[in-house]
Amino acid sequence: MTNPSDHRPLDLVLLKTFVSVVDKSGFTVAAEQLHLAQSTVSAHLSRLETGLGCQLLQRGQKAAVPTPAGERLLIHARQMLRQNALAWQDVQEQRLAGVVRLGIPDDYVIYLPEALSAFEARFPGVELEVHCDLSVELVQEVRTGALDLAITTRQPNSPGGEVLCREPMVWAGATGHDTHYRSPLPLAVSRQGVCIFRDRAIAALDAAGMPWRIAYASPSLSGLSAAVRAGLAVTVLTPSMLGTGLRRLGREEGLPELPFAEISLHHSPGRPTEATQQLALQLQAHIREKQGGTK
Repeated sequence: MTNPSDHRPLDLVLLKTFVSVVDKSGFTVAAEQLHLAQSTVSAHLSRLETGLGCQLLQRGQKAAVPTPAGERLLIHARQMLRQNALAWQDVQEQRLAGVVRLGIPDDYVIYLPEALSAFEARFPGVELEVHCDLSVELVQEVRTGALDLAITTRQPNSPGGEVLCREPMVWAGATGHDTHYRSPLPLAVSRQGVCIFRDRAIAALDAAGMPWRIAYASPSLSGLSAAVRAGLAVTVLTPSMLGTGLRRLGREEGLPELPFAEISLHHSPGRPTEATQQLALQLQAHIREKQGGTK
């Protein structure tokens, strides 16, 4: 064990690079996020490992996987970066605080982790409360002020909001199953009257003259996906929702084309707080970046 007097202050710039490499699962994406050359990111990690005298990332892995020492450092690094952000905002008298209530369907949780993590790192004094529900329910909650913001799938019975992006709807079946060849076609969908994915799937099948039946009904994406993976039914998703064990189906499998889905951001009535405005900007930028800058 080294003498405590030999311990040198940790460089926050190097710690930020380390956290980014782990969060982005690699040097290339981290370099893009930090606006640094990849060689600079590698140099930062090398300096950090040299200063600490230990290896922080496992060698020979495609993704950036921390070593046990790296996992321990990661906890401290996040705390130090969070406190650094608070210190800057306090000194500059720009610290944001309060609570922001965000609603989002289970289907679109894929859009949350990175965006909310970045928001919390930037504004650690703000408390986020995330509520998952169906799009039609979330629109009502944001209109009554029960939620500050809501990301929803735009539907005929829940219009409005700011369109953030458009995604194609696609048929999804289980890898290794031929469920899509059954007649009538078994569907895994949400309940009637609240899901545009269900409505458009049925409309497309009816237009194509294909018989269908509801084999599995659930308001949860995880429940629908589990039924599809088991070969019980097919469902309709967006490409970003396709998880392990699911594969995209289409015309080659005899299924009709589907329209696009629009993802919208709704604001509660009245003047939003600064924290709410900043979260809205974070979500807008993040979703549009994932979509390649197109709506």
